[in-house]
Amino acid sequence: MVLTEAEKRAIGSICFLAGPFTLMENALVLFVIATTATLRQRPSYLFIGSLAVADVLASCFFTISFLDFHLFRRHDGPDAYLFKLGGVTAAFTGSVGSLLLTALDRYLCIHRASSYKVVLTRRRALLGLMALWSATLLISFLPLLGWRCPTDLTPSCLRLFPYIDQGYLACWTSFILVMFGLILGAYALILWKAHRHEASMNGLKAAGQARMRMDIRLARTFSLVLLILMGCWLPVLSFMVADVVVVLTHAQQRAFAFCSTLCLVNSAVNPLFYALRCRELRESLVRMVTGLAGSRCCHKSAETSAQAVSSVEATNCSLVFDGQDPQLSSSRPYTVSEVMDHQPRGVIGQ
Repeated sequence: MVLTEAEKRAIGSICFLAGPFTLMENALVLFVIATTATLRQRPSYLFIGSLAVADVLASCFFTISFLDFHLFRRHDGPDAYLFKLGGVTAAFTGSVGSLLLTALDRYLCIHRASSYKVVLTRRRALLGLMALWSATLLISFLPLLGWRCPTDLTPSCLRLFPYIDQGYLACWTSFILVMFGLILGAYALILWKAHRHEASMNGLKAAGQARMRMDIRLARTFSLVLLILMGCWLPVLSFMVADVVVVLTHAQQRAFAFCSTLCLVNSAVNPLFYALRCRELRESLVRMVTGLAGSRCCHKSAETSAQAVSSVEATNCSLVFDGQDPQLSSSRPYTVSEVMDHQPRGVIGQ
């Protein structure tokens, strides 16, 4: 794939900026979860940690492989090429799979609120992560294990990935699209439950009446998350599907090179929407920073500030109570784990 000098500079700039930034912010999320005992014990944060691991791998494998291929024009042999591509595939497959587990965690917390801690234990969460990453590694390295282009580049099976078999790319693309469909379905059920809750609360005049309806807040937040997710992935997946069906032109191959950097951008955005918007994780980060600063007074002040700025639109961990108690509907959102610890009578939205 031949890029012009201007295109090489543009792609190089994107990778050199997004790659280290993605690595640092996801490493920070992992460090906070790993050093906070309460977060390590909770399934929600195990899934967030898995997402951070996948995005750390993506920032490393994708940036190095992409720059090697497009900027430095390194010509690897089949095995080296497929190993690098397998690392990139594993990172992004693990990222999407972790997003799916996070969405299913929210769904269970809402629709099985009374039995959430029984249904989704830490052991089951770990088993789910083991299954996810085992399947991810197996699927990603199938070309290296033998499912590769049978013609040995004379001619190549695909324009975008010369050593990849068309059937493998079609199966992997379909697998990713199915996971996206399940994520959309989970969020649709969450919004439906939130709308039902708001409809049941229409007759109650609570102190929080002036606030925006919760289902509208959730709809806006989830719409933004899904818009970013689909905006980053659909162009790449569209080019992959097209490469299976037709022969791509050089212009289309160059366009794919730019669109593929959006996947790295998505990995950079994930911590902002799925980790740092969680109040408990933010408070742990604030305590860690103030602890390093060594100021006791600043520690208390920062902790108070962190609680005050808790976002009612938290994308991952905030919940609002369901049920007949009007006082609960106007209380501030709790995280998944806090709600389960308080044992409320019901949960409706996240």
